[in-house]
Amino acid sequence: MDRKLNLVRFVSVERMMRIVGKRGVARVLTDLAACIEADFRRWEQFDKTARVASHSHDGVIELMPTSDGRHYAFKYVNGHPGNTRDGRQTVTAFGVLSDVATGYPLLFSEMTILTALRTAATSAMAARHLAPRGARTMALIGNGAQSEFQALAFKAVLGVGNLRLYDIDPEASARCARNLAGFGFDIAICGSAEAAVLGAQIVTTATADKANATILTDNMVGAGVHINAVGGDCPGKTELHADVLRRSDIFVEYPPQTRIEGEIQQLAPDHPVTELWRVVAGQAEGRRDGRQITLFDSVGFAIEDFSALRWLADEAARTGEYDELDLLADPDEPRDLFGMLLRAGAGPAAAHQRPREVCETR
Repeated sequence: MDRKLNLVRFVSVERMMRIVGKRGVARVLTDLAACIEADFRRWEQFDKTARVASHSHDGVIELMPTSDGRHYAFKYVNGHPGNTRDGRQTVTAFGVLSDVATGYPLLFSEMTILTALRTAATSAMAARHLAPRGARTMALIGNGAQSEFQALAFKAVLGVGNLRLYDIDPEASARCARNLAGFGFDIAICGSAEAAVLGAQIVTTATADKANATILTDNMVGAGVHINAVGGDCPGKTELHADVLRRSDIFVEYPPQTRIEGEIQQLAPDHPVTELWRVVAGQAEGRRDGRQITLFDSVGFAIEDFSALRWLADEAARTGEYDELDLLADPDEPRDLFGMLLRAGAGPAAAHQRPREVCETR
């Protein structure tokens, strides 16, 4: 068998940074937004299921699978807000893109950086359909690891140039402002969430705590605002007062998942929402007028990761920024897997070695 058939392309963190560096972060974000929008238009072709989540006191670990019948993708992702105390990331991820016809993986990649990029690209893509026309000022409440990506996506896709930052940790806002200093923004660091939303046509909430928080209250949201609610993404984790939801037209990715994990977990199970893909495909209205309050209740969905991995597979091939992993067994005769072990030295002589204790529970 051709040895190359069994080598899987691998994009490491270093390779991912090179790809983004070669393309430029603004171009990456606009390209990802276009890929995600294209896949939303063919939403009905995909297998869809709410992500499989394992919750603990410290956080959550999730698997997010989908397929369009030609390719299959999944992402492993965690969310552990307390990790930053030990110098670790709150969110880490990796993913796989596979060929449905053979079941063979085509790409194995880091997705910590890629998830940050695709989350921001999805937010900006949604805002293109939902935000007020000509919106140029965004309040960004919660200035953690996602904040710069959100700001740059909204600038690249919608032309947002004015940022109003707020975080309960002033150093987080200061870091965000420093990181964005060379990208052409007019940045104001605000002393409260109330101050941040003044004059903003778009409000993005992206906090990390796994809690039912109230970042926005009803009196803070004026007519015509678009709310990009990014932080709520698991049961018991929300950012908006329920009265804000009741005044808004709510747009979601996949209702069975969002009703469990999103802001709308606070509302009745039959509260009306619109699936974003229907707006993108022209089957439903997005923004109707200048006074409408629109809310994208974003929790992240597997089709967005599929789009990101599809984009990355093409970019890795184009740039050559990948390594090859010896991930798949390749016996000379496909049915002779044990013979491959024998040829590697796992024969009868090895079986006579002294046994040792294994699989002890500690």
